[in-house]
Amino acid sequence: MVKLQALSRRWFGRKGQPPRAAAAMLAFAALLLVLAACDQGAQEKSGDGRKAGQKVHLVEVVTVRSEPLRHETVRTGSLTARRSVRVFNQEEGRIDSLPVFEGESVRAGQVLVRMDRRLLEAEMEKAAALRAQAEADLARVRTLVKKRVTTQERLDHAETALKVARAEESLFRTRLDYGEIKAPFDGVVTERLVEPGDVAPRHTHLLTVIDPNTLYTKVAVSELMLPRLQEGDGVDIRIDALGDDVWSGRIGRIHPTIDPRTRQGTVEVELAPVPPGARAGQLCRATLRTAESRRKVLPFGALRHDREGEYVFVVADGTAQLRRVRSGLRLGDQVEALAGLEDGDRVIVRGFLDLSAGKPVSVANQGGGDNDAPAATAERPATD
Repeated sequence: MVKLQALSRRWFGRKGQPPRAAAAMLAFAALLLVLAACDQGAQEKSGDGRKAGQKVHLVEVVTVRSEPLRHETVRTGSLTARRSVRVFNQEEGRIDSLPVFEGESVRAGQVLVRMDRRLLEAEMEKAAALRAQAEADLARVRTLVKKRVTTQERLDHAETALKVARAEESLFRTRLDYGEIKAPFDGVVTERLVEPGDVAPRHTHLLTVIDPNTLYTKVAVSELMLPRLQEGDGVDIRIDALGDDVWSGRIGRIHPTIDPRTRQGTVEVELAPVPPGARAGQLCRATLRTAESRRKVLPFGALRHDREGEYVFVVADGTAQLRRVRSGLRLGDQVEALAGLEDGDRVIVRGFLDLSAGKPVSVANQGGGDNDAPAATAERPATD
């Protein structure tokens, strides 16, 4: 105040009439003194333990709790017939008869293809004659041996000749049977690749037959989810060509290996029963669910990464603390916390700008901080 009075005397002059510039400077100095006094009073009234002038960093948190959750994921695949056979000929020759076409149903044992067997039939007659001759020769030699007219060596030779003749006859009988190809099971013809009159070399693909009641699909599943799945688990299946209806299926087989590039394994899902209208090659979507188990989850956005791995910020003693964690399955917009967190930890989910370990923070959502992360939802469908 003394300095202010001295300034006043200097600016006002002897006659007491201050110039306009001096009056403006005097008013500005008075304003600075008032603001300084107010700031000092506010600092004296602060009782939150923070240093004078320190700013508050606002954050939002969620409280970690273990809850019973079920993981669900949708995977796409194509329907395939488990029982499928490509029909080949084992004898070359001309095709005499091919009575079935694509889309026709066949019964087990029904003749699908007949080959020209005239040459084989002639060979068969020749082999049968040679076998009969060998039998007669053996009978005659045995008679001579009994009369001691011939040697034991000739008898052995006759017995061997008969065995060879019988083997030749059996061989041609088998080859003759190959000229008539029959259906191995009840099914439907899906491919007809030759026509009657064609000359087919040996091992030519003639037909394809499938069993439409054995449809299944193969889907790729994350290695993190595979241990939670078992053969026989129920699966919901939706076939795009059949509308929005949901059909029941089950896990028939889990392959034992993991693709090292994608870190995914293969699961075979069987339709049980096969719905009307389902066909091999159709696109389907399989919804797989794990058994219910207690897990800790937190919002995926709370997870941070650096060179050392994954971490989160937790609020403790009014400050942000860095906590190393290990995550698991991605559950929609949530992620499973496998290690590093305990029930009751308050994890920061918003307010990361300029946030660092040890920085004092204030929780903005005190009422919502105790709300746990929402229950796990289905993963986004993946296209294969």
